[in-house]
Amino acid sequence: MKILLTGANGYIGKRLIPVLIEDGHEVVCLVRNPSRLSLSKSLREKITVVQGDLLNRDSLNEIPADIEAAFYLVHSMGHAGTDFALLEQQCAENFVARISQTKVRQIIYLSGIVNDDNLSKHLQSRHSVENALRASGRPLTTLRAGIIIGSGSASFEIIRDLVEKLPVMIAPRWLNNLTQPIAVSDVLYYLRKLIGNEACYDRTFDIGGPDILNYRDILLRFAKVRGFKRYVFNVPVLTPRLSSYWLYFMTSTSFSLAQSLVDSLKNEVVCKNNDIEKIIPHRCLPYEEAVQRAFSKIAENSVVSSWKDAWVSGTLHGDYNDFIQVPSYGCLTDERQQTFQRDPAKVLENIWSIGGERGWYGMNWLWKLRGYLDKMVGGVGLRRGRTNQHTIEPGDALDFWRVLLADEKNMRLLLYAEMKLPGDAWLEFHIEPHAQGGTLYQNATFRPNGLLGRLYWYSVSPMHFFVFGKMIRNIANN
Repeated sequence: MKILLTGANGYIGKRLIPVLIEDGHEVVCLVRNPSRLSLSKSLREKITVVQGDLLNRDSLNEIPADIEAAFYLVHSMGHAGTDFALLEQQCAENFVARISQTKVRQIIYLSGIVNDDNLSKHLQSRHSVENALRASGRPLTTLRAGIIIGSGSASFEIIRDLVEKLPVMIAPRWLNNLTQPIAVSDVLYYLRKLIGNEACYDRTFDIGGPDILNYRDILLRFAKVRGFKRYVFNVPVLTPRLSSYWLYFMTSTSFSLAQSLVDSLKNEVVCKNNDIEKIIPHRCLPYEEAVQRAFSKIAENSVVSSWKDAWVSGTLHGDYNDFIQVPSYGCLTDERQQTFQRDPAKVLENIWSIGGERGWYGMNWLWKLRGYLDKMVGGVGLRRGRTNQHTIEPGDALDFWRVLLADEKNMRLLLYAEMKLPGDAWLEFHIEPHAQGGTLYQNATFRPNGLLGRLYWYSVSPMHFFVFGKMIRNIANN
């Protein structure tokens, strides 16, 4: 079957691609920027990539008219501001306008459980998108899930941050609310079994694992799996806004995502419609087993996708390609080079391991301080880490940087800063091999935004002398 996959760069979409290919489907991926779709060469050769933006209706004309099924896996939960619901509605309407002109026989939508009467703005928006998709006149199958547990998922990483960093938690009262977590592998199983299943046409199903837990139990059972002893105390004085700050400073999430999550946590997300068990019988993993499986993927360095790799988790705006060419006019730079007498591949391995657990090759306390200060002013901070410790793909989040270019063949890595800055910043590494070794070039470029930007650069330049100097020496020689 020829299938359209929207949200192919997203957490679920990226994991669904190999599943669909394994089942023998012809997969068409709709992405805003094809260069950001980081897949293995073998997978890339088996899919068709179509460039289009769901916010721009005219750009969707390249979607093939002969597609037979379509996955809608798009949402704007992490966008800052209060207009994410409007963006989601516009995306859905534009999608429907184009999909109505194709041969699609089924639309599959992954949503959230919406069984409460007083829904959060996020869940209200998901419900509105569902109604918009139903207006296409094509059979719609909706899966509604709560917390998804898997390596790299937003829920998993936030829980992990809290459990691993806080032996004692003074937590908001919403920790008493109930939820029904489900493993990402079970979500993928249901998605693949829905395709062409006419018994599921024009149907809505809740999906969840066998455990119904409150959020306090979620944290404590996670700690049990990790072998930690943790204590959680609920207090009634933490308002939704204070709760958002609590999540923001204690975890790797952005503040806008923290607000959306806290707003949604007031709703109990427990399955009421279990009809899918009659049509697609399946044993879902218990919560603790799902956590164990997620950590086995992390140990194997096989985290396929992460919520942190979505652009909405950072601050890069405009066309992605506009930032790959580092500007020179009106910019301030710190340019360094270091010759070395060793195999250039070893130096490249150091570059490819930068950030995350490996750190920044010297004076890591200053990097951590910069990350903390960034958090204080609403930035992303350092806690995002890396998706994988030894591999880098364009679009990956790397602490408070975004990977724009990762070219192993030409030995070049280009990062764009997503911390709060009065301007734009790039950090580039490039190796030129020689007969007896090579030369490592390390360039920091800053395009200041007015006088404030220039004052910022000159105020931190003394620290650059120590930080960047030590970094290039250690990368080249360690």
